[in-house]
Amino acid sequence: MNPIPRPPLGWEAAAARAVDRGRRLDRLIPRFLLDSAVSRAGYWYGSAIGWIWGGLWSTGPVEKRNGLWVFRGLPSWAFARGGVCVGGCFLTGGADPSERLLEHEAVHARQWRRYGFLLPVLYLLAGRDPLRNRFEIEAGLEDGNYVPRPRRPVPR
Repeated sequence: MNPIPRPPLGWEAAAARAVDRGRRLDRLIPRFLLDSAVSRAGYWYGSAIGWIWGGLWSTGPVEKRNGLWVFRGLPSWAFARGGVCVGGCFLTGGADPSERLLEHEAVHARQWRRYGFLLPVLYLLAGRDPLRNRFEIEAGLEDGNYVPRPRRPVPR
C-alpha cells in the first residue's frame, strides 16, 4: 500500500474555500435538477454504467457493502486512483476496501443521487486536486486516503 502523501501547509483553508465556492454554485442550479426525479434518473443511469463496466472487468468478488455495489479485481487502467464511484457502484482493484473508504464512497453515491447527470461535469469543474475538489472534501479526505489521519496522543 502506498503511503498517504503529506498535504501542503494551509490545505485546510483552501479546502474550506472550495466547499464554500461549491455551495454558492449549487444555488445557481435550478431546484428541479437537485434531489429530484431528474437527479435520480442520473443516479440510476450512472449505476447502470457502473454495473456494465464492473461486470465487464471485475475478476474479484461483487458484493453489497455500505449501500454500494463493490466490484473488485478490475485492472488498474479501468478506474482512477484507488477506485471510482459511479452511481451506486464502487469499482476498484484487488484489495479489500476498508470500511472507512466505503463510507467515503457512500458519500459519493449520495452526491450522485443529489446531482445525477450533473455530477460528472461538476466533479470535473471542481478539479483533479482532491484537496480543492469539494466533492472529495465533503466525502472526507482522511477516509478517502488523501490526507493522513491526525495522530492521537498516546495516554501516559
